[in-house]
Amino acid sequence: MLITESHSDVSTETGSMRVFLYHPTIPNYPQARFPAVVVFSEIYQVTGPVARFARQIAGHGYIVAAPSSYHEFTGPEALAYDGPGTDAGNDYKIKKKLSAYDSDAFASVSLLLSLPTCNGRIGTTGMCLGGHLAYRCALDRRVSAAVCYFATDIHSHSLGEGKQDDSLPRAGDIKGELVMIFGKQDNHVPPQGRDLIRKTLHDKGVNFSFYEVAGAQHAFIRDELSKGRYDPAISKICFEMLLELFGRVLNSELGPRAGGEQEIEDVC
Repeated sequence: MLITESHSDVSTETGSMRVFLYHPTIPNYPQARFPAVVVFSEIYQVTGPVARFARQIAGHGYIVAAPSSYHEFTGPEALAYDGPGTDAGNDYKIKKKLSAYDSDAFASVSLLLSLPTCNGRIGTTGMCLGGHLAYRCALDRRVSAAVCYFATDIHSHSLGEGKQDDSLPRAGDIKGELVMIFGKQDNHVPPQGRDLIRKTLHDKGVNFSFYEVAGAQHAFIRDELSKGRYDPAISKICFEMLLELFGRVLNSELGPRAGGEQEIEDVC
C-alpha cells in the first residue's frame, strides 16, 4: 500500500503542536476510509526509527499520527541519539506537565477523528516514553486498542512535572484492549516494576496481554545501531502482535465489549 506524508499543526493547552501524518492510499478508491493510530515517540521526538515504524503501520492500512511531544520546549525536529540529545529529552520529559501530555494525546485523537478518511476507530502505540504515552492515551474511551513497547515510568509513577503520575491507579479507566511488551533485560523497567504493572492490570480488570522477551533490552525495536540494542527478529514478532490486535479490534465490527468472565472448560 502506498503512503502519503504531511503534517498538521494542532492546538493544545500549551500551544501549537506539529503532528506528522502518514496516510495510506489505494489507487482508484478516492473515498476509502481507514482506522487510525497515534504513534508516540521516545524521548527523542519523531526520529528516523519512529518515522519508519509509523510508515510500517500506515502501509498496512492505518492513518498514523505522530505528535511532537516536546513542542513547549523545542521545534518538531528530532533530538540526536547522543549525550546532549538524551539529556535534553530526559529533561523535557519531567519538565512537561502531565496534563499537557494528556492534552497532546486528546488533540491527536481528535485530529484523526476529524479526517474524512478515518472510519472512526482509533488505536495507539509507542516506544519508551511513547509506550507510557500510548498507555495514557488509552485512558481516552475513544481509543479501542493500545500496544505499549517497553513503557517507562509507569511502575515508578514518575512521568511529568513533579514526577507523580497517576497512570497505574487509573488503569481501570482503560476500556480498550491493551498489549504490554518488555524485554527481560530492560534495566529501565526492572522485574519488580513489570510485576507491579502486570498485577495492577489484573486487579483493575483490564483486558490485556503481557509479553516479556528473553534476551531483549530496552528500545529493542529502534532500528539504529548507536546503542547496540536493535533486534530485528524479535521486532518482527512484536510487530505481528500489533497487527493482530489492530486488525482484530480496529478492522472488525465487534460492537462494545460485554465484559464478564468467560467460562473455560477444564479439559486437555
